[in-house]
Amino acid sequence: MNPVIVAIDGPSGTGKSSTSRAVAAELGLSYLDTGAQYRAITWWMLSNGVDVNDPGAVADAVDKPVIVSGTDPGKPAISVDGLDASGPIRSQEVTAAVSAVSAVPEVRARMVAYQRSTTAAAPGGIVVEGRDIGITVLPTATVKIFLTASAEARAARRSGELNGALSVAETQDALIRRDAADSGRKTSPLAKADDAIEVDTTTLTLEQVVERVVALVEEKRASR
Repeated sequence: MNPVIVAIDGPSGTGKSSTSRAVAAELGLSYLDTGAQYRAITWWMLSNGVDVNDPGAVADAVDKPVIVSGTDPGKPAISVDGLDASGPIRSQEVTAAVSAVSAVPEVRARMVAYQRSTTAAAPGGIVVEGRDIGITVLPTATVKIFLTASAEARAARRSGELNGALSVAETQDALIRRDAADSGRKTSPLAKADDAIEVDTTTLTLEQVVERVVALVEEKRASR
């Protein structure tokens, strides 16, 4: 039987990461957080004095950092040049700069190639989460899910994840700005694939979302 490849896309605050990890764990699949990879390369750029608002400078440096992503949903990990980057990549500085870095075509080309090779090497299958997985990275994925939620619900969740570093209103403004940047970029914009199944998580618990996605994957498996 061919490996099961699950693409889960959507904007920040929809529960994408928690859902993807839980689905992968329940189905015994590998897991890949592509957003963490873009954060990792952004963190490297910032740490090495590269002007993240200069696409040319970012493109010139794109092949320098060595980024390695773990695929264990129970212990997701990411390293840059051999250093654990799981904490630093979640800083507000990285969050503010990641859309600009991610929009550089050379960055996306490098990351997409890595994401595809990681998927191909995953035994049994993989859950890949991001913003352009169903359309660009894995257009032939077995199952494509697009998570959505109201702006208010997304902001409340993300503000909680940040332990109150920003107010809900500030977080909502930041999310809306990032959505606009990611949806409007020319290369691999944030968008729902035509054959993706949309799941609105606004009023659902994490357990309910996971149950829904697992059921969709199992249904697809049974029909193959």
